[in-house]
Amino acid sequence: MAKWVKILLTTVKILLITLLVLFVVYFWNLDQKLMEWAYRRVNTIFDKKKADVKF
Repeated sequence: MAKWVKILLTTVKILLITLLVLFVVYFWNLDQKLMEWAYRRVNTIFDKKKADVKF
């Protein structure tokens, strides 16, 4: 019986930690800040390439 309680408590702890991490990401918009950082890096890479636009 104690084995099941230990497994249940471990599962609840993992779920609570996951929920807390997701809430922090949501609260401070960290996902959008990360994407903004990534877009800047990608744009600096593509801005260095020579573009040949012909219509």
